[in-house]
Amino acid sequence: MATLDVPARPAQNQVPGPALDLLFRNARTHNAWLPAPIPIERLREIYDLARMGPTSGNSSPARFAFLTTPEAKARLKPALAPLNVEKTMAAPATAIVAWDTEFYEVLPRLFPQRDTRSHYAGNPKLAEETGFRNGSLQGAYFMIAARALGLDCGPMSGFDQEKVNAEFFPDGKWKVNFLCNLGYGDKSKLFPRNPRLEFEEGCRVL
Repeated sequence: MATLDVPARPAQNQVPGPALDLLFRNARTHNAWLPAPIPIERLREIYDLARMGPTSGNSSPARFAFLTTPEAKARLKPALAPLNVEKTMAAPATAIVAWDTEFYEVLPRLFPQRDTRSHYAGNPKLAEETGFRNGSLQGAYFMIAARALGLDCGPMSGFDQEKVNAEFFPDGKWKVNFLCNLGYGDKSKLFPRNPRLEFEEGCRVL
């Protein structure tokens, strides 16, 4: 069988090594923060990048609530696990990464090619699976976007979901997925980096 010669991808279409270091190799989960505020414009930039990542049928179910004031943080504090209180109160901003349980209501605008709203409107199980999965993807895009724009991230799941939802999303339409502290991390207080699985341990080529 003849093989197809595929040209190498042009170097200008590849992310350079220093950018990969920034986004992945040298990026860390931060627990201590420098006292530097994040402008609202920077939060908008992060979202504008993150929203471009792919989701199923452009469903785009992720929603973000940014806590940037002591008053907003105080509302979150009762829902936090004890180990997450201090670092969250010190972070310049905390994003509540949520997903919209009725994301399909905007699909006529986001995916006008055909009727996909009806796939989810009468199928709560499919809507939940799709919303949570794709909202999680968008949460990951959000963190990569934040790193790309010079911020550090501290994602976490140590919190009471029911308390967060009751406090910030009482109508039940949005639901929290995870929390992510944002800011400029204090690198002097980083823990040693834990190992990752090697390719042979985490992958199968079939």
